[in-house]
Amino acid sequence: MIDIVREIEAAQREVDSRRTAAGDGRTIRLRRTFDAPIDEVWDALTSPARISRWFLPISGDFRVGGRYQLEGNAGGEILDCDRPRRLKVTWVYGEPASPADVSELEIRLAAAADAATTLELEHTAIVPDDRWAMYGPGAVGVGWDGGLLGLSFHLRGESLADPIAWQLSAEGREFFTRSSAAWGGANVAAGADADAAATAVENTTQFYAPDPAPRS
Repeated sequence: MIDIVREIEAAQREVDSRRTAAGDGRTIRLRRTFDAPIDEVWDALTSPARISRWFLPISGDFRVGGRYQLEGNAGGEILDCDRPRRLKVTWVYGEPASPADVSELEIRLAAAADAATTLELEHTAIVPDDRWAMYGPGAVGVGWDGGLLGLSFHLRGESLADPIAWQLSAEGREFFTRSSAAWGGANVAAGADADAAATAVENTTQFYAPDPAPRS
């Protein structure tokens, strides 16, 4: 069993904006402290063998200027790497139709007290207004909450045996529902209209944690 409330409350969430190579983008920011030293967290984030254990299988040329590909997911270019404190990459699904389809992901690590490490993740993308109105920051933020949950388990020497089955379980649905609500709160804190944010939360929750199909 997962302490879902603890896992959700362990992260700070912010919604912001930032300039990317393709123009002005919308940023989601996650900040969380892990009970592991900075070199251990860095290795978990950058070792291909370890990434496949808590996230997805990955292949590529792992150096600045090289390209990576997550199996069945996003890929991109490694833009900057300052071991063990900063990693920046582009993030794109398939072949981009325009520069606006290429988002940017930056991860920063800082040593914290008691041999812990604070991770800050920023994902900036150019999002059409209608899509933002429909899903808000949770469209990306909920997915990264799931990713950091996997990292948290991995750093404790644990794992979700079947992540897909877990996501569809009652426990998984509760996690993603609470995550979606937390991103709604971050959206309002950033200045969004409360009713509009609530609509986005509802749509995002149905995407990540759809109502189970009724039994026949």
